[in-house]
Amino acid sequence: MKTKSFYITLLLFCCIHSVFSQDKNENEELKVVTEEVAVKKKKKKNNQKLRPYEPLAPARAAFYSAILPGLGQAYTGKYWKIPIVYGAIGAGVYFYLENNSTYNDLRDVYKARLSGINPDDLEFADFTDDQLIDLQRRFRKDQELSLLITVGLYVLNIIDANVTAHLQQFNVSKDLSFKPKINFNEFGTKPSYGMSLNYSF
Repeated sequence: MKTKSFYITLLLFCCIHSVFSQDKNENEELKVVTEEVAVKKKKKKNNQKLRPYEPLAPARAAFYSAILPGLGQAYTGKYWKIPIVYGAIGAGVYFYLENNSTYNDLRDVYKARLSGINPDDLEFADFTDDQLIDLQRRFRKDQELSLLITVGLYVLNIIDANVTAHLQQFNVSKDLSFKPKINFNEFGTKPSYGMSLNYSF
């Protein structure tokens, strides 16, 4: 009996305490002073500034790169690609000239041997005739390969300028969005698939 009265008293005390605490909180809330602060709204900025559409810009960039390698990359604003272009084409030209020089030296030694001149003072005098012929073939093949690679890099420079100019005019705004969607049929248990294309003006 004493325990029941104890629990009842405790319950009443908790209820009264919560009622009085709510009154105090309400009085405290009335004393709170609010202050208005002006908040500036941030304007939406486009991540990329889109150039006006120029239909001849890709052709112009390709033409500039054909005249002078790297000029089309400068026209499109990709200045960091210019050292790569000159490094690649310069390496191809260097290997072509080295292979050409070695091939000419080997050929001169072989011609001197065929004409009966003693080529002891020349660079490749220690090689036999068959070795000279094999080396000439090898360096001739390397010379042609380096020329082919250099021409390929020159053409790649033109293609890169053209593609970059095309992609700069590609609209990548957030107004155009593509969202795949899965809807579940309410009458059956099979899901139905669909797509939505949203464009906001």
